[in-house]
Amino acid sequence: MNGLTFRRADEHDLTELTRLRDDAARWQTGRGIDQWKPGQLGEDHFRARLEDGEVWIATHGPDGPVTGAWELWWDDPAAWGPQPPVAGYVHRLMTDRRTAEPGTGRHLLTEAERRIAATGRTLCRLDCLSSNPRLRDYYEAAGYTVVGEQRAKDGGLGSPYAVTLLEKRL
Repeated sequence: MNGLTFRRADEHDLTELTRLRDDAARWQTGRGIDQWKPGQLGEDHFRARLEDGEVWIATHGPDGPVTGAWELWWDDPAAWGPQPPVAGYVHRLMTDRRTAEPGTGRHLLTEAERRIAATGRTLCRLDCLSSNPRLRDYYEAAGYTVVGEQRAKDGGLGSPYAVTLLEKRL
């Protein structure tokens, strides 16, 4: 998958990030996957992530179309509780089904892992809804190991939900 370019998102990307998230939510809903909902997260969400973490965008080349994005957090107490600073936490791994080639999601995840390792941290962590075994299988196939479950994560969406916790040693 040559030709992917990665860059930090900024304020100019808020509309595109929101569109990407809503498109992914519509794709999930259309396949009976009860996870993300269109309109659930807007520009305010991504603006907050830009302020307290990192949001990354992948494009085809430096000036090409967006193919995906992800959030990179340096702690995640809602899912993992207080932790020493040994991990980076990947959230909202998204691909644009109109422009992304098969396998793009795995390339985005690899780039997130590279970024985490470059800071000296040794683990990449993420979580997925416990009710989404297909996503869990995807992450396990990418080398992640299930290390627990958080039965009542409060992700700020109104009601707690169960998530499976996965990590990969970098």
